[in-house]
Amino acid sequence: MLTDEGRALLAGLRDFDPAAELAVATRLRREHPAELVSAALGQARLRQRAAAKFGADAAVMFFTPNGVEQATRTAVASYRAARFAALGVRRVADLCCGIGGDAVALARAGVAVLAVDRDPLTCAVARANAAALGLADLIEVRCGDVAEVELGPFDAVFVDPARRGGRGRIFDPEAYSPPLSWAVEAARKVPAAALKIAPGVPHEAVPEDAEAEWISDGGDVKEAVLWFGGAGTAGARRATLLPGPRVLVGAGLPDPGVGPVGRFLYEPDGAVIRAHLVADVAERVDGRLIDPTIAYVTADALSPTPYASAYEITDVLPFNVKRLKALLRERGVGTLTVKKRGSAVEPEELRKKVRPLKGQASTTVFLTRVAGAPSMLLGHPAPVHGPLG
Repeated sequence: MLTDEGRALLAGLRDFDPAAELAVATRLRREHPAELVSAALGQARLRQRAAAKFGADAAVMFFTPNGVEQATRTAVASYRAARFAALGVRRVADLCCGIGGDAVALARAGVAVLAVDRDPLTCAVARANAAALGLADLIEVRCGDVAEVELGPFDAVFVDPARRGGRGRIFDPEAYSPPLSWAVEAARKVPAAALKIAPGVPHEAVPEDAEAEWISDGGDVKEAVLWFGGAGTAGARRATLLPGPRVLVGAGLPDPGVGPVGRFLYEPDGAVIRAHLVADVAERVDGRLIDPTIAYVTADALSPTPYASAYEITDVLPFNVKRLKALLRERGVGTLTVKKRGSAVEPEELRKKVRPLKGQASTTVFLTRVAGAPSMLLGHPAPVHGPLG
């Protein structure tokens, strides 16, 4: 793919339609070796998939299937690189660098990077990406064991352990490759460090000397990061929402009280929930929980906040499909959004049961528990006026 012929093939496939792949392949094989055509089509498919993470850069980058799946999306990598740069970090060891997404973000932030991975193909891809994006002078790619890297010359370390195996995702931090315990020890050897981990990591697995940050992008939780040394505040918990960033730092508040459903319902961002900062949102909106085990906050007045989506509630009812179907028909609802938390009913299952829906109105139904009882709350997004607090 790095030959002139390979690059020309890829350039011609930039906007190709995967549905027409057979016809495209047949045409190209008349002029190019079959093996090269297959490789180019594979890269073209991966580039199209990667555009969701890398934007316009994906059109000139190189990928492996695992690389696309596991790479950090540009928005998140850029945010993290900015945190490092703000600390005055000038040289980072990027351990388990993959195809180089984080190395690219760090280099663009003006940080020199040693990117290390043990897989030769992955290293070749990372090296090609650094060159394709004009960052080869700032990114050195080394193929080898991350445990053998001498960390003394570096201001900071970033570690992104592999969290997938032959059977899919790995949930035990000690089953990461390398294990989380190794990564933590590496982090403690340098002035600043960040370890990327799965957002579902148990809070008890977070070391006491680390700051734990959960990051969402566009409302989707993407990862958790453990910050060490001068990069974070030991014991702190924060939720960071992108774009923005909007950062909520936990104040160590007790669990909110529980009370009846008020006029407004707040659905905290997933990063807030993962970071166990629902109490901090409740305090901001002068709210309470609808159930001690459910992360929905309710309040009698609207206090817009970037850390939760607000809904105005029109109905609070015991769960009953027939009642819901009749109510939707009566109100002329044609568009139904179903959300659930603490309910065994699947949204798509409910949609099938209440069809057909005919009308111009739209509504949102929350399948949840209120004071322990299966309930359905109906409402719609609350209007936002003024700045988000």
